[in-house]
Amino acid sequence: MATQVPETMTAIGFDAPGGPEVLRPAVAPVPQPGEGQVLIRVAFAGVNRPDVIQRQGFYPPPPGASPLPGLEVSGTIVALGQGVDAALLGQQVCALVAGGGYAEYCLAEAPVCLPVPTGLSLAEAAALPETLFTVWHNVFERGYVADGETILVHGGTSGIGSMAVMLGRLMGVKVIVTCGGTDKCAAALEIGAAAAIDYKTQDFVEEVKRLTDGRGVAMVLDMVAGDYVARNLACLADDGRHVTIAVQGGLQATINMAEVMRRRLMLTGSTLRPRSNTFKALLAQEIAQHAWPFVESGQLRPVMDRIFPLSDAAAAHARMESGDHVGKIVLAAG
Repeated sequence: MATQVPETMTAIGFDAPGGPEVLRPAVAPVPQPGEGQVLIRVAFAGVNRPDVIQRQGFYPPPPGASPLPGLEVSGTIVALGQGVDAALLGQQVCALVAGGGYAEYCLAEAPVCLPVPTGLSLAEAAALPETLFTVWHNVFERGYVADGETILVHGGTSGIGSMAVMLGRLMGVKVIVTCGGTDKCAAALEIGAAAAIDYKTQDFVEEVKRLTDGRGVAMVLDMVAGDYVARNLACLADDGRHVTIAVQGGLQATINMAEVMRRRLMLTGSTLRPRSNTFKALLAQEIAQHAWPFVESGQLRPVMDRIFPLSDAAAAHARMESGDHVGKIVLAAG
């Protein structure tokens, strides 16, 4: 263990599930890094929809993970577990974690830490891992989207949506988004969306057909599920891929399986948090090779909404649940 690491820290937790107000600061022991792990002195922690769902009592942490919310952090590595390269000590990194981000110190697996390049603020760095890992895996691996294709992404101004727009554009992909309201549509176009559909006033199925001259899109990135699934399938071109990453609109969907067969459609989905450390390490390697150079060059930056102090995590959750945010909400721990 490195020196100058305190025994206790401030962390944000909750005694029982509920609304944002159940989140509260508490004193907790600083975790000790195990084999292959590092201890990060947290500068900033990203706020994500799964944190909200966990607080509501519907998304428990996987076995062995911290019970505290928080799936991504940035900061400085201050202690190393067994088998970790000594050169990492003192480095500024951002990392995808399985929990524990809402705290002054957080454990991370060394292979999923990415270096914070010059020109990227630590606040921005904390806003990257969860969305970048999710979008890379689901759009480019599960959805195997290729240069020149057109895709549909729901929630175009969310953290995931904005990352899909920006990374897609850098990879030569045309991204059509749906948003709620003209202001959010305008924000999505500014981020780089090829087109933005106001789902409150427009039928996104008809708009996609119009925008693609009737061909449809190669892939839909779906966070809604429920009755959106059948509508999403109607947006797909033949051989299209439907990738679900959240079920905000409901767990059940009714679809025409004959249509799936006739048009050779593919339905898949994933959740990242419970995946193995080995899987996440391999994903980090791919991101370091294919996506991180865009971060290093300054071409890829997260869309930032607002920074809250760690002690105001409840207010950060309330903002996320209001749906007023554009881009990423982060907590300042340092």
